[in-house]
Amino acid sequence: MTVSSDGPATPSDGTTTPVTAGPRTQLLAILACAELSAVERLAEDATAAPSLADKVAVLSFARVQLDHYQLLADQIVADGVDPIVAMEPFSGPLAEFHAHTTPRTWEERMIKIYVGDALAADLYTELSSVLPAPLAELIRTVADDSDQREFARARVVAAVDAEPQLSGRLALWARRLVGEALSQAQRIVSDNDHLAELLTGTEESTGLDLAATAEMFTRLIQRHNERMAKVGLRP
Repeated sequence: MTVSSDGPATPSDGTTTPVTAGPRTQLLAILACAELSAVERLAEDATAAPSLADKVAVLSFARVQLDHYQLLADQIVADGVDPIVAMEPFSGPLAEFHAHTTPRTWEERMIKIYVGDALAADLYTELSSVLPAPLAELIRTVADDSDQREFARARVVAAVDAEPQLSGRLALWARRLVGEALSQAQRIVSDNDHLAELLTGTEESTGLDLAATAEMFTRLIQRHNERMAKVGLRP
């Protein structure tokens, strides 16, 4: 094993020494797992694109998400933890969420990007407010999906303008996405003590009390409702 003054201890073969993931590493791991899942999902979305231009755009978003994953994985390695091992506890809940929210049409895929991904980004940004500056800045960086969100918004608006009867079905789909997303987020936090500690306060974060947590979720729903209004759908 070798030890570097500017990085984690590593065995001589270059692999990362197994280390128990603490609160910071668990947060990085859930975000990394989500970004990796987004890469896979966007690649699938691209196969349903109605035009070559749309396919190229969606694949470019997948590349951005892969870059975000790498930023997070690098930080997990810097913590002395294998990213694959760190992500393992979160892969199941994320896979379950996507299994329960498999889109059937291009328009539903766009709603999932516009509503589901935006809700996750809002949550990450909210969490960054209680974290130390370097970690908070990294989270805000990987949460920035404004380009793909605008792309999805424009496609949803165009679809509803062309077929107004779609609005009801897409609104129901959006509500289902939000419900599933919040349910899985609660499960992930409740099943991982370190994440719960990070939210309520540790040496690495100021934490959120119950009132602040309730206010945070109120803000998340308000932003969701505003996004729905922008595409002419009822929340």
